[in-house]
Amino acid sequence: MTYEHGKSGHVSRRHLLCGCASVAVGTAAPGFDRSRGPLPGVVDVVTDLGARGDGLADDTEAFRRAHRHAALRAQEGVGRTVIDIPPGTYLVKSPDTLLDGRAPMRPVNGLRFRGAGKRITTIVFRPQAGPGSYLCRNEDVWSNVSFEGMQFRSATPGASFFYSCSTGHAQDYRFSECEWTGEWEYGLALDGTDTNSEMRWEACRVGGSYRRAFLYSGLSGKAPDPQRQDQFLNYWFDDMKVEYEWGNFLEFRYGGSITCRGGSYIVTGQRPAPTGEYGGTSTFFRFPHPYHHDSVQRFHAEDIRFEVRDPDVRIIDCAWTGGTVTFNDCDDTALAFKDFSSEVRPHRYTVGPRGPLVRYESCQLVGRHEYRTTAPGLRLPRTVRYDMCLLRSHGERDFVVSQERGRRDFVRFVDCIAPERA
Repeated sequence: MTYEHGKSGHVSRRHLLCGCASVAVGTAAPGFDRSRGPLPGVVDVVTDLGARGDGLADDTEAFRRAHRHAALRAQEGVGRTVIDIPPGTYLVKSPDTLLDGRAPMRPVNGLRFRGAGKRITTIVFRPQAGPGSYLCRNEDVWSNVSFEGMQFRSATPGASFFYSCSTGHAQDYRFSECEWTGEWEYGLALDGTDTNSEMRWEACRVGGSYRRAFLYSGLSGKAPDPQRQDQFLNYWFDDMKVEYEWGNFLEFRYGGSITCRGGSYIVTGQRPAPTGEYGGTSTFFRFPHPYHHDSVQRFHAEDIRFEVRDPDVRIIDCAWTGGTVTFNDCDDTALAFKDFSSEVRPHRYTVGPRGPLVRYESCQLVGRHEYRTTAPGLRLPRTVRYDMCLLRSHGERDFVVSQERGRRDFVRFVDCIAPERA
């Protein structure tokens, strides 16, 4: 492989270490003679850093070398490293290996992990203990990090993929053609008081299972005041294949601005046992708390095919009392022929005087939709609208189920089609 060397002049090891004080490196990564010029900008974990990629040998140290190398190359807050991971299966046994961004390392913008493709490059994460172990850790150090063409597999039930804590820097992650399998506690867990925003997933597959959620926003480990967790903005999911066994896909506990476009969303199984918080349910979009700023209470789903295979599957469960929720050209009627389908309630909301503003446009909908009000007898404006939708199981009168029996004055149907009754 040919590497492109940087154009800057030689930078001494001491200067580089001062820029990343927490990176303890005894020697340079194998294969690099820094007396001949700058460290290369593209490195291969096999040929340059000693990984085996056979699924048997422990490749933890090779990936640690890769991260140290990327930290050493950072100059003036800019990262200049691409880490190539060729075809193979790479066993990682220690947490915080793929990414280890912790103080006193200084903030760095830019790092790229490049695999050969989903199921062609596979990283197997097998820490000794599951809960609390993360393959990637970023505590307000790295931003503008991308992962391309690789699979991540949890081989220790309850391990997690990525912990990101931000007070102003950690943000801007991108995942392209990646896949997650195995049993995880969290896919990505977001914590902190500022940013942790601008994240994009493109043509990825979310498989496996999740004790909590694939993307869990608002961990509150270091910022227990929910009103301080106010920057969970701009998450995009495009052309996704979300087909996992159980758990939640997105759980935003303190608001969020989220867009999901295209793809297939299916929960294929059931939770192995009910939990105190979730019971037996698995939910694609769970927003459990009512309070937050309207600007970060926005959800948009478009051109998605859902399958509701079990009564315990929820498409959305939203407790927001403000903001907006929109479904456009979505279809959840694939299994409408099943005996249980007419009575499922896969869409659930809490509504109050300020909303949220809920709108379904050109959607095909199965079962019933359930609405809770913030207080009994409360006067509500029309905050819910169904526009040119196909109601597969029930007419307008019976489609909406309210906490206050028979109440639907806050709902409007416009040019919808209901099932014909004999």
